[in-house]
Parts: sequence; C-alpha cells; structure tokens
Amino acid sequence: MVDFDVHLLAVLRELAERGSVTAVAEATHRTPSAVSQQLQTLQRQVGVPLVERIGRGVRLTAHGEVLAGLSAGVATAIARVDAAWQEHLGGATGRVDLAIFPSAAELLLPGVLTRMCAHPGIELTLVDVDVGEGEFAPLAADHDIVVGHRSDGVRPADQGSVETVPLLREPLDVALPPGHRLAGRERVGIDEVVGETWIGVPEGYPIDRVLQAMAAASDAPPSVAFRTIHLPVIENLVAAGHGVALVPRYTSGTRASGRFHLAELADVRAGRRIEALVRPDRAVRPVVRTVLEALVAEALDVTT
Repeated sequence: MVDFDVHLLAVLRELAERGSVTAVAEATHRTPSAVSQQLQTLQRQVGVPLVERIGRGVRLTAHGEVLAGLSAGVATAIARVDAAWQEHLGGATGRVDLAIFPSAAELLLPGVLTRMCAHPGIELTLVDVDVGEGEFAPLAADHDIVVGHRSDGVRPADQGSVETVPLLREPLDVALPPGHRLAGRERVGIDEVVGETWIGVPEGYPIDRVLQAMAAASDAPPSVAFRTIHLPVIENLVAAGHGVALVPRYTSGTRASGRFHLAELADVRAGRRIEALVRPDRAVRPVVRTVLEALVAEALDVTT
C-alpha cells in the first residue's frame, strides 16, 4: 500500500484543472516554486512520475491524470467528514462565495437573500460574472457556487469536475418596439422576424445560439447591429426603436409593460437553462447546501 500525504492531491487536482504551475500558484496563494516542490514531494511518495516537462511548462503524465481524477473523490470524502462534524457542532455556519451572472441575479437574488435571512450564521458573498456558456464550469474552481446558463440542447458541464443543480428553464421571447407591425401578436414566426435589425449578445452566449438556430432554419443570416452583455441596455435599445431582440421572458417581462412588446417565438424551441455549478467536495458542505436549497426554492417560485 502506497503511503502519501493526501493533502498534496489538492495541488495535483488544481494543476489538472488550471493547466499550469503559475496558475495554480496564483489560485492557491503560493509561489510557483512551492507548488513545484509539493508536486515533487507527491511524486516521490507515490513512486511514479506525475508530471513531465513540455516547453517551459509541465503537463500531467498518464499516472498523473489518473491520480488527479481520483483526488476529487478523496477531497469529497474529507469534506463529507468535515460537514458531518460541523453539523454535530451546531449546523451551518460560515461563508459561501456565490458567482452569478447579472440577469440571473435580477431574477433570483432578491428572493434568495430574503430566504437567507433565516440563516444568520451564513455569510453570502457575491461576485458578478458574465461569460460564454462553456466558461462557467471552470469558475467553480474559484467559487463555492457558480450560477450559469446554457442553451437548450447543449450538454451540461462535465459531471466529473462539477455537479450541476438545475434551477429553471427560462423561455426566450422576441422583444419588439412599440408600434412595430408585429407588436400586437402573441406569437411570431422565424420568417417574420429573422430579417429584422437585431440587438444581440456576444457570440457564444445562449441567446446568440438561438438566433443562429433561427438563421439556420430560415437560411437567412441575421443582421446584428449591436451586441452587449447588458440586458437593460438591450431592452432600452428595443424600446427606442433601434431593433428587435431575443430576451429572457421572466427577467425582461418585469420591465416590458409600456416599453416594448414580448412575443413568443414559434417554430423553434427557444430558451436557456439556468443552473448552479459546484465542485462535489464543496457541495457536501452544510452552508453550501443551504444556499443551493434557497436557489432551487426561489427558482421554483419564479416559474409557478
């Protein structure tokens, strides 16, 4: 039986997820030299090479990849013991770092914070993030919970590195300026709007994927005049008559009255899935579970 320090596995796991010794050092507040020394110590203890030189950096060997994969289970087991002990001592107390993109924060955060008033022992810290849908899962390495979104039909994040907690599916509607020829309609077809001037989000975001699907279905590339990640800016541009846009129904619906019209999009399943992403070893912590439960409950209230 190999005898080694399991706490050194965390360094190997960080290297597997972050890709470089420098990135691991920055994330763990160590020097690159200290990280390298810990990796060398772990290699001596297990008796096989775990990393190898490649150019100016390093990469995991086949042995390193296997051990890094196993390290997540070890970290989760240790965290589960710690969680059970903390509950024995008095329940959920501590800080939870929540990273959430702005429109999900608009939709969920007020209610979540109200629910968290029942848990004064939990300190919730908030970080705004807004990235492409494939970039949310890696953020779970730096935050306890990451609330991200993805398009309908896109697979969830890698289940090996993060757990995915579904929150809600939010339909996307077409926002039309006041006085638009279709502004009185409850539903509009792709062919009726794809040729309009569009206010869009950056490429790679869930809403843009739906717009591209519309273009593929109609064989007519959309004309996107402006792109922004800020939903209120998109709504303001539509309200001022500068174009039409795909917007999330529940979030934008609270601001639509008298400013712009929302119409359901026919002929295509248009929506985004909002979900919480969390590392397995963090998911077992009582404080993290409590915040996840608040997110799930608030999402259920939004959709019922």
